[in-house]
Amino acid sequence: MLRSAADPSRGVRAACEGVVALDARLESWQRRLCDDPDLVLELMRAHGSPVNLIDTRPMARNAAELMRAASLAGVPLTIHFARKANKALALVDEARRLGLGIDLASEREIAQVLARGVPGEALIMTAAVKSAALLELCVRSGTIIVLDNRDELRAVGSLAGRLRRDAIVALRLSPDLGPDRPPSRFGFEASDAVAVAGDPWPAAVRLDGVHFHLDGYDPDDRIRVMAQAFDLVDGLREAGHCPRFVDMGGGIPMSYLDSAGQWARFWHEHREALRGRRDPITFGNHGLGLIAHRDEVVGAPAVYPYHQQLVRGPWLTRVLRGRVPGARGDGTVAAGLLSRDLALRCEPGRALLDGCGLTAARVAYRKRRRDGAWLIGVEMNRTQCRSTSEDFLVDPLLLRPDSADVTVDGDEASLGPIEGFLVGAYCIERELLTWRRLRFPAGVRTGDIVVLPNTAGYLMHIVESSSHQMPLARNLILAPDGPPVLDAIDALGEARGLSD
Repeated sequence: MLRSAADPSRGVRAACEGVVALDARLESWQRRLCDDPDLVLELMRAHGSPVNLIDTRPMARNAAELMRAASLAGVPLTIHFARKANKALALVDEARRLGLGIDLASEREIAQVLARGVPGEALIMTAAVKSAALLELCVRSGTIIVLDNRDELRAVGSLAGRLRRDAIVALRLSPDLGPDRPPSRFGFEASDAVAVAGDPWPAAVRLDGVHFHLDGYDPDDRIRVMAQAFDLVDGLREAGHCPRFVDMGGGIPMSYLDSAGQWARFWHEHREALRGRRDPITFGNHGLGLIAHRDEVVGAPAVYPYHQQLVRGPWLTRVLRGRVPGARGDGTVAAGLLSRDLALRCEPGRALLDGCGLTAARVAYRKRRRDGAWLIGVEMNRTQCRSTSEDFLVDPLLLRPDSADVTVDGDEASLGPIEGFLVGAYCIERELLTWRRLRFPAGVRTGDIVVLPNTAGYLMHIVESSSHQMPLARNLILAPDGPPVLDAIDALGEARGLSD
């Protein structure tokens, strides 16, 4: 562990924090692992830096929370794990063990999942673009295909007729959230969906449900669109179809931080910095979606809401208890589902993988800029802990293994209290692992380990890149008994030459 003047009451957080702290919520397995920096270093010596460490066990707790909320409302719920959120095959195996379905977004994803023995009836394909080869795998395996447009319907109908197999589909509804909200690129407008269903319909295509997906995490938005989905179901049944479910997609919220106060303080201090009323707390006073105009700050944060009050089970309860606009009687979402004999489906990614992973990387160098800020060079690139969000707003952890290879360079300045930024391996001027300015109370030395907590949901894999011919991070699965083991996805990648 780091032996320093850092505040011992901070425990594993003592060696690194944002100048405005954002403390990560940590699982017990993450704390135990970080209490043994030499083990983490040993894993990186064997597998490279960075390395992704995954524990599948929290998935069961997260799924059970959603199932419990649905059960209390009397609503049948099917959960499909959003495979695109993490490529590790151990998570597919765990989802199968828990009786969950899998949501898929590519031909390679479905091929891998079928090879793991997951039956087609447990799968749903929501890919934005569906090739002929992908559609054929879906039809042959009995995977539900979420149709986004008329061209996909024609392609599926033709394929099912040629293969002499029924294709099972759901129509994707493009939600209408009012004139002040832009239309989605995905799905059918409600009137168009009903018209499509009323056209001559391919005989070999069975319409089993309605699907939608929303940006953001507002439960009231889901309630409004559930009303539109109910109207569509009613229209489809009038056209002679028998939809059995409404699929609300993903976007089920989770929270990376325990402290609402820290989250609010960060944004207050960041706005003050943009106004010039305090020192910047981001690199170059980066706005994270906000812009200072005169003495005002305009725009909206372009980041995931890393702290949220209503998450997972309570959030789903709020949706199911919400009143559907224009409904009679009970009028709740739950009542709307039950009165139509509809099951509910969802496709969580982050919410299901909450607590399932972390990313660790070695410190390669330290240097001081002429403005006094330290740059801490880390053996990873920014795509290896990043999603479509502007930044990862969780404080990293810093570990100091006893067995690290350290070159004594006489630079004692970096071993006292310093502030600076984590920079990555790409040859780009603004290659930062996080835009936020960090504080290191006991300094940093080469061979220290930077740990990025709770990265399993999207952050490890959704935009990871091997530019500069750098190898992708390996993925290690924590075993209940014995050392962590390499996930099967890495063996597949190496066989295809994708790991380097």
